[in-house]
Amino acid sequence: MKIKDSRLWLFLVIGLIIITLFFLKNKNSFDTSFITDDEYTKVESGDKESCLVCHQNTKGFSKYHNPELIGCASCHLGQTNTLDMEESHKGMVLIPGNLSDAKETCGKCHPNELHKIENSLMTTNSGIVAVDKYIFGEADSPNYHYHIKDIQYSASDKHLRDLCANCHLGAEKKEFGAINQLSRGGGCNACHLNYSENSKNDLAEYLKSDKKTLPKFHPSTDVFVTNEHCFGCHSRSSRISTNYEGWQETLLDEGEINTIEGYRVLEDKRVYKYIEEDVHHTKGLLCIDCHSSHEVMGDGKQYAHEEQVVKLQCSDCHFKNKPTTIPYDSLDIESLLVFTHREYKHTNKPIIAVEKDGHPLVNTFVDSLGNAFLIGKKDGKLHELKPQSEICSRDNAHQNVSCSTCHSSWTSRCIGCHNEFDKNEPRAFDLLDKKYGKGQWKEFVAEFSSSLPAMGVRENNEGKHIEPAVPGMILTIDKGSYHGKEIGEDVSFHRLYAPNSPHTTIKKVRDCKSCHSNSATLGYGKGELIYSIANGEGKWEFTPEYANNPNDNLPEDAWVPFLIEVGKDVVNSTRTDFRPFTVKEQQQLLLVGACLQCHKDDSKVMQQSLIDGINPLLKKLDKQCILPTWD
Repeated sequence: MKIKDSRLWLFLVIGLIIITLFFLKNKNSFDTSFITDDEYTKVESGDKESCLVCHQNTKGFSKYHNPELIGCASCHLGQTNTLDMEESHKGMVLIPGNLSDAKETCGKCHPNELHKIENSLMTTNSGIVAVDKYIFGEADSPNYHYHIKDIQYSASDKHLRDLCANCHLGAEKKEFGAINQLSRGGGCNACHLNYSENSKNDLAEYLKSDKKTLPKFHPSTDVFVTNEHCFGCHSRSSRISTNYEGWQETLLDEGEINTIEGYRVLEDKRVYKYIEEDVHHTKGLLCIDCHSSHEVMGDGKQYAHEEQVVKLQCSDCHFKNKPTTIPYDSLDIESLLVFTHREYKHTNKPIIAVEKDGHPLVNTFVDSLGNAFLIGKKDGKLHELKPQSEICSRDNAHQNVSCSTCHSSWTSRCIGCHNEFDKNEPRAFDLLDKKYGKGQWKEFVAEFSSSLPAMGVRENNEGKHIEPAVPGMILTIDKGSYHGKEIGEDVSFHRLYAPNSPHTTIKKVRDCKSCHSNSATLGYGKGELIYSIANGEGKWEFTPEYANNPNDNLPEDAWVPFLIEVGKDVVNSTRTDFRPFTVKEQQQLLLVGACLQCHKDDSKVMQQSLIDGINPLLKKLDKQCILPTWD
């Protein structure tokens, strides 16, 4: 009897030890009080992901990314057939959607979109790298293809790492939270991640509790892209996002403006002042109302520069006669997904398609009477799309002038930029590798301002087209400072303008003199451009506002000298197919400018010139007309 008792006690002790060890191992894995036998069975059989056992009643998912449809592991990976916390979290991606994991996460369901993104300029930054290398003398053309992740440590590469390499989709999002003004990159998250107020509050509580209080509201992944998603990157460089909202950057510090009306401090502490917002912004339109997924994500092809990616033209919505359209049943899969996710109903109406490449604008339609409408993606508001005004439709003299040249109210200007390498900077931050080191390129800007856009000529196999231009790189680069030489020993100077679409569109067009007799518009820089008549002869004279730069003896903000031909070997543009006006073209513009000294814009003779051009009218000159003479 004693032997049996001792054996019984031994079995009981061993059993107790096993149960205790099992409990200790799994005590943090789950609370058994809420797990039913049915749930155990479903997890073990693979009918249910173990994620949802602990993360019960979680809300906030978008309609088409609900775990009930696609599970949790489709996005987050991990092990779904175990209730052990540590085991189930192995291989889990907490913040899916970065390009580093996109092939295993988002790309599993959206392979075509991932292919497009991987080749897009937002990912490769090819144009930015190419122009920088060209200006540093490390390449003989600004049109080569690069990928930002492949740059090394040449003078140009380090310049990019220190000042430019923050804004690319490959930059990883490593912290929880909504997209904001400071956000850069994040792959798919950059555009598609949305936090509701509930999910923001839950996240704050989760972090506050040392990650013990699990959120009940999950952020959403969806197609509802806001302007905030674009702002972080596109408020830099050409500053399209800030321009669109009407804000111009200044060199002021936050403390200098206090509560002065008309100024704004961004989250990165840059100070902006209000000028005038784009008419589309005043109507509540988002960036993606015009620039759809086909443009934003690209088409899978590699391009040298951003203007080659943009296929949309103003005339696609503000057409001359009738728009190009596509029926609903001819939409591509990507467009159908957006149409479905936004729950549009106009399946029986023609949808406007972009003339250049045929991609559809799914938030538009044409009714039975031929009237075109756009559905605002922000609020669902219906906007009637008005055709071009009569003057644009019948104007033969300006057929090669872009809409933005005439309809942009202002654009940003930056001059007097100096770049110098500080080898002793102790906390230099590498924007590409996200780590600190020693030695950093630093940029010193003389002035931020704004004005009506200058004009330049895009000349390629598609013909000649006049577009807005902005002083993109009027700068000096102390290349010697990077190579250990004395400051100022090896300095290069560059006077480069860049093509620019300001995104400050207004309904009213700039007047004729602002193009034909405006010094900044013609490329001479700000100043006083006067047409004087003496002894029966007319002559244009220009007095610059800025002093001449000693590097090339041109006014600080100029693009070209006043009525003096520039040598063919002079590099004055960030593009090989974009240039300033030749002297002959300047003379043609100033000829009309001379006429405008007496004839008003709306006069019969000037209105007639829009239809027939200026040459037929020159044959009918009044004796009082004094045309300019050219030296």
